[in-house]
Amino acid sequence: MAAREVIERLRDAQNRHDLEAFLECFDPDYRSEQPAHPARAFGGREQVRENWSKIFSGVPDFRADLLASAEDGDAGWAEWRWTGRRADGTPLHMQGVTIFGVRGDRIVSARLYMEPVEEAGPGVGEAVRRMAHGSGGPS
Repeated sequence: MAAREVIERLRDAQNRHDLEAFLECFDPDYRSEQPAHPARAFGGREQVRENWSKIFSGVPDFRADLLASAEDGDAGWAEWRWTGRRADGTPLHMQGVTIFGVRGDRIVSARLYMEPVEEAGPGVGEAVRRMAHGSGGPS
C-alpha cells in the first residue's frame, strides 16, 4: 500500500473518530518523535491509543483536514489542519506537517511538526528580532 493511501486512511479514521480503525494504521512498534519538542517522543501503539482516545473524547467535533500530501518510497509527507472545540468550549486549531515512515499498510515511524495556530501576536519583524536577539535583545 502506498504511503499516501495510509495517510488518507488515517485521516478518514480521525474524522470518523474511529479509534480502532485509526490504531490499525500504526505498527505495534511505532516510533513517534517531535523534533521541536524532544521530550514528547514515545514508542508503541498503546501510547497512540492513550493519546487519541483523550483527543477524541476531549474534542468531540475534532476534524483533520489533509491540505497536501506527497510520498517518496516508504516516506509520506502530510500537511494538516486540525480543528474542533474542546469539551470546555475553547477552540482547537493546530496546523503543521507530519512525516511518516510506512511499511506495508502501517505507519512505523513519524516526525510531527504540529503546532497551535497563533491567531494574533507579533508580526514577522518582531519574530525575526526575537530569533536573532532573543526575547530580551535590542529592538
